[in-house]
Amino acid sequence: MLLGQFVDQDHLGRIVTGDAGVVTERDPDTVRGPDVAYYSYQRIPQGPLPEEYWPASPELAVKLRSRNDRWKDVLQKVAEYLNANVLTMAVIDPVPKRVHIYSADNEATILNATDLLKFPDVLPGFEVVVARLFE
Repeated sequence: MLLGQFVDQDHLGRIVTGDAGVVTERDPDTVRGPDVAYYSYQRIPQGPLPEEYWPASPELAVKLRSRNDRWKDVLQKVAEYLNANVLTMAVIDPVPKRVHIYSADNEATILNATDLLKFPDVLPGFEVVVARLFE
């Protein structure tokens, strides 16, 4: 919700939820469904949405880790997203109240509840204390 409000207020792009499909590999096709994804209007222009899978990858994909998700599987999905031109991948881990941030060009960052979550390369100006995600 916080991400959506930020994107909407400045008309930056689209936030999609509910496992919107992202094609991460071709021939054979592999489609992943992030819990939340952000597409700027540079990647998906304003106007009617394509009826099939969108032709571009989101700049930001977010996965909410469940208790049954094994880290090995989560990291494999993170790698798929990054290889498919997703710029930043965030994994929200509710049990320890942490957010893991991944990008193709930086080492992984782990944020704790008191840390400030930002996406400077994708959404400059967006910031929220991690604990707020779990309220």
